[in-house]
Amino acid sequence: MDAVDLQIIRELQADGRLSNQDLADRVRLSPSPCLRRVRRLEEAGLIRGYTAMVDQVEYGLPITVFVRIRLERHTGDSVKLFEEAVEHIEHIQDCYLMAGSSDYLLRVVIESLEAYEALVRTRIHAIPGISSIESSFAFGSVKQSRTYPVPAPQRPPLRTV
Repeated sequence: MDAVDLQIIRELQADGRLSNQDLADRVRLSPSPCLRRVRRLEEAGLIRGYTAMVDQVEYGLPITVFVRIRLERHTGDSVKLFEEAVEHIEHIQDCYLMAGSSDYLLRVVIESLEAYEALVRTRIHAIPGISSIESSFAFGSVKQSRTYPVPAPQRPPLRTV
């Protein structure tokens, strides 16, 4: 992946509906090589798909909750059971495996406090092996970026004498 590939990715993250011609103009390529690069990035799995950015509040899910989960045990079976259960709860938008005091951090979007309480009582508490659940409610969003920063170049390892 070179600087042009990174620029293509950043442009598509900012606006996934760009035509190939507009994208090629922005990255200073002709349309055919630009399209070849996009297809190569898709085939390599760097570009996994395209989506619409939807206003969460207008959509009807005004509440964002960050949920820290601790498991009772960290056996392969309990981890697998938890992770499979999370996959089937559609209000959970993101689930991160964490280092530190929590095992997982979830981002939940939901309609109301009552709906969140019901989700916790009926779906999350029902997952076996959870030791604790801690919820933090977001008052609002200060920044939500969909464009990754440019990664720092990898340095070769230092040679030892």
